[in-house]
Amino acid sequence: MNDSPITVMGFDYGLRQIGVAIGNTLLGQGKPLAIVTARDGKPDWSQIERLIGEWQPDHLVVGKPLNMDGSDSEMGARAAKFSRQLNGRFAKPVDLVDERLTSREAKSQSRDRGHNGNYTTDPIDDEAAALILNTWFELHMPR
Repeated sequence: MNDSPITVMGFDYGLRQIGVAIGNTLLGQGKPLAIVTARDGKPDWSQIERLIGEWQPDHLVVGKPLNMDGSDSEMGARAAKFSRQLNGRFAKPVDLVDERLTSREAKSQSRDRGHNGNYTTDPIDDEAAALILNTWFELHMPR
């Protein structure tokens, strides 16, 4: 990675909604940004296009769900397809990052902050996307 800071957008892919987070290599930390609607795994591309247009990320990161033993999962294959679609539509580099336990961690953190526990009416997918992005920063930024 070069020395100039870059903006990175992270995604927590899901069948009904996709969490989005934003960060940069200067701070090395992702922040929850938005939740994009999806229908049977097909995202509302206009929402994603608007976010990418507004934030102008240099790089995209998608969480790849793996089974606990590290093997591929059906959702992992769908997330990989989503990452290829992002690359094709927006011509930006995309990395896949192991997202095992990020949703569980996001739920734990939100409960600690007093979340009501109803993730249907008060989703935390954007927080999971921030955790995915933080994993990418840990893997790609020198300490």
